[in-house]
Amino acid sequence: MPVSASIEPTTSCNLRCPQCPSGLRSFSRPTGMLQPEMFRDTIDQLAPRLTYLILYFQGEPYLNPDFLDFVRYANQKKIYTATSSNAHHITEQMAEDTVKSGLDRLIISIDGTTQETYKEYRVGGSLDKVLQSTKNLVEWKKKLKSKTPHIIWQFIVFKHNEHQISAFKDLAKSYGVDSAIKTAQIYDYENGNDLIPEDSRYSRYEEVHTNGFALKNNMMDHCWRMWQGCVITWDGKVVPCCFDKDAENRMGDLNSKSFLKIWKGEAYKEFRSKVLGGRKNISICQNCTEGTKVWD
Repeated sequence: MPVSASIEPTTSCNLRCPQCPSGLRSFSRPTGMLQPEMFRDTIDQLAPRLTYLILYFQGEPYLNPDFLDFVRYANQKKIYTATSSNAHHITEQMAEDTVKSGLDRLIISIDGTTQETYKEYRVGGSLDKVLQSTKNLVEWKKKLKSKTPHIIWQFIVFKHNEHQISAFKDLAKSYGVDSAIKTAQIYDYENGNDLIPEDSRYSRYEEVHTNGFALKNNMMDHCWRMWQGCVITWDGKVVPCCFDKDAENRMGDLNSKSFLKIWKGEAYKEFRSKVLGGRKNISICQNCTEGTKVWD
C-alpha cells in the first residue's frame, strides 16, 4: 500500500492561470467537489500505512467547504497533511480555523513581488489578498502558539518574473515564512514559449537548436511513485501520477472497487511494466523532470 497520496478536494479554481487546466477550464473530466463520505472511506482504506497526504491535485482546495474537515479527519489518523493554495480565501476566521485544524504544511503560490508581475500568470488574482492571508496565518500561529502549518511561499519561475527571485526571498523573510523556488511546467515548449526563463538554471527545458527546446531529462525507465504513491481525483478515480492532470490513465474507480484491489490490479501492473519498459512512450512522462537535476 502507498505511504503517500494526493487526494483532490476540487477541480474548481477562482483564477485563470494559463498553464493550468483548472485555470483554462480545459478538463475533459468532470468538475466537482470531493464529498466527505468518499474522503473518509478512502482514508480508512489507506490508513495506517499512509503517512503523507497531499490535499491537492488540481483546483483551489479552500473552495471546498469541507476542506478543513478533511484535514482534521486525517490528523486524527496521525497522517501528515499538506496542501497548495492561491490563498485568496484565507480570511482571518479561515486562518484561525486552518491553524486549529492541524494542517502540517501550506504552500502558497506567489509568483511575483508586485501586482503587475503577479497577475501575469495568476490571472484574476490579487497579490494584496495573498499578503493579507499570509499575515492572518502568521498572526494566528502566534496567538495559538502553534508550530503548524509550516508556511512556504512558492515562486514558479517564468521569463516575466525571474528578475524578482531575490526580492521574493527577501519578502518571504519579512513575512516570517519560508521560500521555495520552483521550475515551471510548460505544455507547448518544443518551439519555444514566452514563459520559459532566460536563466537556464530555472528552466526544465534547454535550447537544442534555433527556437527548439527539449526537456532536461534523460528519461530513465523507473519511477518510485509507481510503488510509493498515487493520486485520487475528487470523484474517486485512481491515477498513477500528478502529471496525469486530466486523469486519462485510470487504474480504477473507488466507487466500484476497493483501493487494495485497484493498487494490486491488472491495470496498475500493466502501467508499472510500461514505465519500466520505456517512459518516453508514456504521454504523462514526456514532460516530467522526476529524478533530473534542474539547477545547482
